[in-house]
Amino acid sequence: MEVYVPVVIMFAIGAGFGIVSVVASRITGPHRKNRAKYDPYECGIEPAPTSEGPMKFPVKFYLTAMLFIVFDIEIIFLVPWAVHHDVLGIFGFWAVFMFIAALFVAYAYEWRRGGLDWD
Repeated sequence: MEVYVPVVIMFAIGAGFGIVSVVASRITGPHRKNRAKYDPYECGIEPAPTSEGPMKFPVKFYLTAMLFIVFDIEIIFLVPWAVHHDVLGIFGFWAVFMFIAALFVAYAYEWRRGGLDWD
């Protein structure tokens, strides 16, 4: 049980830092509300109003986010495997092979949906 004490302490420090930062910014930050703060903003371009109702974001924003998450998670799981691949043996090889195959399916889906096209 004492092996987990440093992990719990680090989690408590991280959570405490997050809570203290949010509370401090609410206390010390300016509280000036105006119309510009509540308007949608995207890359300096004023969004054009549409007659269909609220503006819809293109799917490319979500595909780009999905692409980042897929490859970020890939790195998180492949680095420990690369460090200890000799200990894991054939089981570790096939586990990583299936993992990379699943990532390839996500990559192919992203490519097919146009997430890699930067118009």
